[in-house]
Amino acid sequence: MGNLFGRKRRSRVTEQDKAVLQQRDKLRQYQRRISLNLERERALARQLLQEGRREKAMLLLKKKRYQEQLLDKTENQISNLERMVQDIEFTQIEMKVIEGLKIGNECLNKMHQVMSIEEVERIIGETQDAVEYQRQIDEILAGSLTEEDEDAILEELNTITQEQMELPEVPSEPLPEKIPGTLPSYALQLWLLIAIV
Repeated sequence: MGNLFGRKRRSRVTEQDKAVLQQRDKLRQYQRRISLNLERERALARQLLQEGRREKAMLLLKKKRYQEQLLDKTENQISNLERMVQDIEFTQIEMKVIEGLKIGNECLNKMHQVMSIEEVERIIGETQDAVEYQRQIDEILAGSLTEEDEDAILEELNTITQEQMELPEVPSEPLPEKIPGTLPSYALQLWLLIAIV
């Protein structure tokens, strides 16, 4: 069911990656084998010492020391392999970045060919001319009012202002005398005046 559309999926692991990973695995297996041998030889050296065979135990310990050095070298080789894998991955990323920069640079060059500096300067100049032309039209329209028009506008403004300031008419009927439990007449007049305004 892996190939729904008939295309093979491309593996992200390259042949180089496989080779490096296989080498790393072989080194790890070798490391485990040596570690097991070291434990056995140490136990065997202890047994030989108990049996009184000191020279044989000494020879086994020398062999063990040599294998420990091999184990250290193996560890260094594994570290080198892992560092190499990281370097390869980083180099691949760098190559993709450089390819992206190259494509971006080509795009910019094509855009610059379409739009030259002279073309941009021409467009900016035309825009400034159009703005200046519109400003001149606005000035002409603003100055087209005659003195009579200005007077009519001022008169209409005064009329509107007067309408807003006109006070309501005061009632002509006499005010009632003071009614017990009500406000004094001057307070009532003040209250009515505020309510009307």
